[in-house]
Amino acid sequence: MSVVSETLWAVARGLPLTVGIWLASVATGLLAGVLVACARHFGGPVVNALLAVPVEVVRGVPFVVQAFLLYYGGPFIGLDLTPVVAGWLALSVYAAAYFSEVFRAGFRAIPPGHTEAARLLGLRTNQTVTRILLPEMALAVLPALANLAVILIKETAVLSIITVPELTFTVQGVGSATFAFAQTMTALALSYWLLVELTAWAARRLERGIARATLGTT
Repeated sequence: MSVVSETLWAVARGLPLTVGIWLASVATGLLAGVLVACARHFGGPVVNALLAVPVEVVRGVPFVVQAFLLYYGGPFIGLDLTPVVAGWLALSVYAAAYFSEVFRAGFRAIPPGHTEAARLLGLRTNQTVTRILLPEMALAVLPALANLAVILIKETAVLSIITVPELTFTVQGVGSATFAFAQTMTALALSYWLLVELTAWAARRLERGIARATLGTT
């Protein structure tokens, strides 16, 4: 089998897992990010201070170190995870910390009078968030969320160091076996570039859709 066909087969084997872990981590990170942002925004100064610590720790430690610690250090505290589960969990926690900061900034950008009006109407906190705050800030935070999603695509490559058989892991295997590093790394770079372009295109389409729904623009 030629280097080209081996590389294409490696891309075909690694790409589904890369996309799967990325989508699962983005979904988990968005959910956890919203919950953390709501708790910090509505929970008072004590809750805000308590949750700020783990968020700042995650943001302050390189993702490669976090993945290493979770996978190789987890068994020392009874957390024995498979590479795929450890990769998904590490990327989800990493995503949640950054997504929570985007949502917090979105909450702060909404005039306080809107929240007060919701309270006067008798809406509970969860109703205020889902019916007032999230729709209002969706358009404003979407570019930042899309940018973070793009960063997370590229961070999936780090998971190869904990033996997750994703795109980088499978293509690197071909490069190591054939010593054709230039060809395999070029194919790897093109694969990530296409993923990033597709994500950016989807984000632009989503942004236009939200703008049409909320502002009536095209």
